[in-house]
Amino acid sequence: MPSAAGLTGTDQHGGAVCRPVKNARTRILTLVLTLLGVQLSWLVAPAYACGCGAMVPDPAREIAVSDEQSVLRWDGRQEQIVMRLTVNGDARHAAWIMPVPHRAAVRLGDPALFDQLATATAPVHRTRYHFWPYNGDWPFDDHDSAADAPAPGADSAVGVVDRQRLGPFDVARLTATDPAALEDWLHTHGFSLPARLKTALRPYVDRHWEYVAVRLAPDTGTGTGTGGSTGPLHGALDPLHLTFASDRPVYPMRLSRLASLPQSLGLYVLAAHRMQTRSAIGGLQPTVLFAGRVHPHGGALGKLAARTPYLTALTQRFPEPSRISGDHELVRAAADTPVQQVDYEDRLLTVGGIPAWLLTVGGILLAAGTAFTVVVVRRSRRPVTPPPPVQPPPPVTPSAPLG
Repeated sequence: MPSAAGLTGTDQHGGAVCRPVKNARTRILTLVLTLLGVQLSWLVAPAYACGCGAMVPDPAREIAVSDEQSVLRWDGRQEQIVMRLTVNGDARHAAWIMPVPHRAAVRLGDPALFDQLATATAPVHRTRYHFWPYNGDWPFDDHDSAADAPAPGADSAVGVVDRQRLGPFDVARLTATDPAALEDWLHTHGFSLPARLKTALRPYVDRHWEYVAVRLAPDTGTGTGTGGSTGPLHGALDPLHLTFASDRPVYPMRLSRLASLPQSLGLYVLAAHRMQTRSAIGGLQPTVLFAGRVHPHGGALGKLAARTPYLTALTQRFPEPSRISGDHELVRAAADTPVQQVDYEDRLLTVGGIPAWLLTVGGILLAAGTAFTVVVVRRSRRPVTPPPPVQPPPPVTPSAPLG
């Protein structure tokens, strides 16, 4: 799957300032440039490992895998891996090594496969309406904003099972019982192997795995999508398609522990059911970007998905590659629960072009005003009940005279 790094800088412009301020700005600018230089040195450092195996450039050259896309297809008995690497650097020749548990057949892959996978797993777009205005909606809109917008060897410890030319690639299928012998074989054929890789290969040698060594043939160009026959390797290389027997799906990752920069893995898995990694093997927990059955009509994806229609798209980050503890083993998930990313477009709910909230608030205010008016009018028209009449005091009866 792709990774990117961004560098941003800001400057300040002011009027006349005194000399101490200028000196302070000079020191700050020097510090920023120093830090920028350090970061650039990290970005162009040689990268000897990628998710699919170990990248080996020619001596005194640099190469980095800027993007890796891999598809793993497993039908219960056989595994297929289709990998495509995008590389940058000044190396004109390079090779990489892919450990495999059994003997592999190698052929060129179909570049259209990755376009079809991208289409099949693309997020769906939906519109989501909101009632109350957000920032950017009337009356909070800001019209001034700019944001509208993967021959036999000399040493008997190394066996060359087969060697073939596939387009721009010179592909050798190797066996090895000694990492040092494998280093010698590569060195004999023009490529030096980093010393640390010899130790990393030991677990594969102990388990009797085999290796697919791939080299860019120097007389056939770079094999990149950018063209050019003798220039540095740059751009997307032609995909390679490996097929080998396997009783369990595994994606080799152990050699990526040699990388000096954080690594990213993007992996499509085609199987009968939804799949997941057994563990994180030293990286962040993998994220499922897509899970579901695909029904392609023909094409590269249609051929590959036959009898393995369930597609799981995984992505994972390895901030510290040295912590990678092994290869990815894939197991069936507890359920075939589908996962689909959704891109929402938020819109303000309107009625006849008028914001619904404005109609609602206006209606409430109008209703409240009308009710108040009615109450006032009714009270003004209500007849006034006159006060009861004043009753005159009863007459006083004169008393009889005494005596």
